[in-house]
Amino acid sequence: MLILAPALALGAYLIGSIPSGYLVGRIKGVDLRKVGSGNIGATSALLVLGKIWGYFFFAADFLKGWLAVGIGFAAAGHFPPDHAILAGIIAAVFAMVGHIFPVWLGFK
Repeated sequence: MLILAPALALGAYLIGSIPSGYLVGRIKGVDLRKVGSGNIGATSALLVLGKIWGYFFFAADFLKGWLAVGIGFAAAGHFPPDHAILAGIIAAVFAMVGHIFPVWLGFK
């Protein structure tokens, strides 16, 4: 558990920090940080790129969290039985932190 918990936290953080809005915005030729609200989230993508892309970003953000927590629950079998739910909580919290402060965009 001493090695698994930090590894799980780091993995969830990296999954959560994937800036899907930024990446697809750049593919479309738009830097979402410089237009609209200046945010790379689904709402900004909805306003700048349209409904389809806004919904796509929302789904991508949802799937990032779902994947991180799913990996956490899969790892729960390696935790002591009374701490198994802790794996999902660790994954959820660090995926959220990664989403808010992505390493790929300078923690902004």
